Formats: sequence, C-alpha cells, structure tokens
Amino acid sequence: MRKGRVYIISGPSGSGKDTVMKKIFEKLPQIAFSISSITRPMRPGEVEGEKYNFISRERFLEMIANDELLEHNIFVGNYYGTPKAPVVDCIEKGQDILIEVDVNGAVQIREKMPEVVSIFIMPPSLEVLKNRLTGRGTDSAEVIEKRLNEALREIAGAVDYDYIVVNDDLDTAVNDFVSIVSVDKFKTDRNIQLINKILNK
Repeated sequence: MRKGRVYIISGPSGSGKDTVMKKIFEKLPQIAFSISSITRPMRPGEVEGEKYNFISRERFLEMIANDELLEHNIFVGNYYGTPKAPVVDCIEKGQDILIEVDVNGAVQIREKMPEVVSIFIMPPSLEVLKNRLTGRGTDSAEVIEKRLNEALREIAGAVDYDYIVVNDDLDTAVNDFVSIVSVDKFKTDRNIQLINKILNK
C-alpha cells in the first residue's frame, strides 16, 4: 500500500490562508487535518479537538521530553506544537494529512520528515497585504505594524518551501493547491511499490 503524504501549509497573517484551507477541505475531504496541541486557555467559540487539543503545560513538556512532537514553539508564554503519532498513523494507513504551521515549525518538520511537501500561501503584493491587515478594522496601528513585520519575516522564509501559491483570487489559489496535491501522486517516490511490484513479477 502506498504511504500517505504530509503536506505543510503556511502563510502570513493577511494571506487568506484560513479561507484557502476551508475551501481545500471542501474539495479534498479525503485529506486529514493535523490537530495541534496548545497550552493556552480555550477561547469563546473554540471546540476541543476541532483545530486544537488544549492540554496542560506539564503534559506539553512531557511530550517534548518524550519526543512526541514533530515541532513545537512558544508564543506569548504558551506552548503549541504538532503531535507526531496522529501524523505517522495517517501516512502509514495511506492517508494524506495537512499540517498548518508557521515558518519555524516547518523547518523543524522538514528536519524530521524531509519527504514532506511544503506549500506557502502568498499575498499578491505588499499593498494588498497591508490593505487586508488594515481592513479587518479590529487592530490598532501598532498591532497592524507588528503583524506586518511578522508577515514579512514569514515571507522571507518562503524561499525554503516547495511551492508558492499566490492568493489573489480565492478559487484560483484553491485550484492551484489541489493541482499540487494531484500532481504529487505521480512522483516517483510515491510509486516505488508499483515499480517493485512489476519488476518482481
């Protein structure tokens, strides 16, 4: 049986990554989603096990010590990371899985699983990025400036990704992502078993 593939998706605030992901799962419902573990309190509207598993700091540190995470980071005093077991379980069963992660997390995952396919969701321009961040109308100018600087830092890390998908038009961006997943199935490393099967006959 062919193993599943791990896809990493990253993108800065303002790239529209969450909207793209929602559409991706509508078009590719067979792809599993990697649920992150996080130590911050649950926010209103969040559901345990939907996007995050909310765990204690002690349990998270235990996961780090036992090498149970593919990647982890700390943000504003809270830990968050990607549990290894569910990802390995998926690919061993032949199911593809998508991991949403930032640039730092992607570096850690690639070190442990160099065969992953990494996709960066890019805004079409700096002007559009600024407009998207400003258009939310919920953040102060200072917060927007911080988000913009962080976005530029993430974009600088996009050079290490396998693919860049520009989110100028939502449907086009989603179709581009789907095309990457479709073409990836034909790569040689995903068809070694087929080659061996024919040769062994």
